[in-house]
Amino acid sequence: MKFGSQAEFSNKCGVTLMNTPVGRVVAEVMGEKDGVELTNYPSMIRVDGTRLLEFDYDELTEALGSEFDGSIFEEISSTHYGRMVHLDDRTLLFASPEDAAEYIGFDLTLAGES
Repeated sequence: MKFGSQAEFSNKCGVTLMNTPVGRVVAEVMGEKDGVELTNYPSMIRVDGTRLLEFDYDELTEALGSEFDGSIFEEISSTHYGRMVHLDDRTLLFASPEDAAEYIGFDLTLAGES
């Protein structure tokens, strides 16, 4: 097997959640969504998606039976890849900065264009 880097765009994004009761419920909710893959490890759960992962706080609050918000998301998550955007009611992970442009102030015009 050869090791190296791949230069093509994967269109993937993801986050690592702590394998705790809250983390497991969040992972289960996310695992029900199209294009989301879960990988369980003893102390963490990988949540990987194609193009966009949306952690809807109302949906997670309902599944948990207790309030879920951005501070709890930060508490149970560690590493991530993709552009992460925290909003009042959800956290979004985008595979492409172009998809996240309106949230992160990414200018999609070429230099010198108007």
